Amino acid sequence: MKRRARGLTLVELLIGLTLGLFVAAGAGAWIATSLREHRAALLEGRLMQDLRSGANAIARDLRRAGYWGAAVEGVWLPGSTAAMSNPYAAVAPLGAASDAIAFAYSRDAVENDALDANEQFGFRLRNGVIQMQMGGGWQAVTDVETLVVTAFQITPDVQTVSLESACPAACPASSVTCPPRVAVRSLALRIDGRAAHDAAVLRSVRARVRLRNDAVSGSCS
Repeated sequence: MKRRARGLTLVELLIGLTLGLFVAAGAGAWIATSLREHRAALLEGRLMQDLRSGANAIARDLRRAGYWGAAVEGVWLPGSTAAMSNPYAAVAPLGAASDAIAFAYSRDAVENDALDANEQFGFRLRNGVIQMQMGGGWQAVTDVETLVVTAFQITPDVQTVSLESACPAACPASSVTCPPRVAVRSLALRIDGRAAHDAAVLRSVRARVRLRNDAVSGSCS
């Protein structure tokens, strides 16, 4: 005798639906978490790339500070006249940490030993953007659409080395310019930022920039 086929009871159907909903909810939560983590990883990677690119661009230009096409004119030799001062040597500020810096370097095809308007540069932080001074105006170095810079700090480090051993005679005790000195200059650079589309994604980069052009002052007499 054939047995009669039975369907699901209402209770069994409800239990199955409930279990299915739990499984679907768990899968949905896992997918949502994975998507959030993936998005955060992409934002972090993009943020670090933007921070490093900005820091590299700033460091590359800062290293040129003080470049002088006629630097030999600033070298004192025994029996020669007084050495000429480097017109591009100034870097400001050099006393304390700051969110802005001004510097210069020569761009002359033929050196004219004068600081021209197109040879003055600088960096500063304004409204979450690091800007660079070029030709009298300011251009954005970072893109506020992807990166908001929350801190930009440049800390100078200057080590002064005496060159008295190169002088043919001892310097008078009362002299303020003798012996000549060379200032070995470096800058500690720090940039903090957050992702423009997620304030919780924060990163920071640091770099040390050694200025290639040391500042020489004083003379042997």
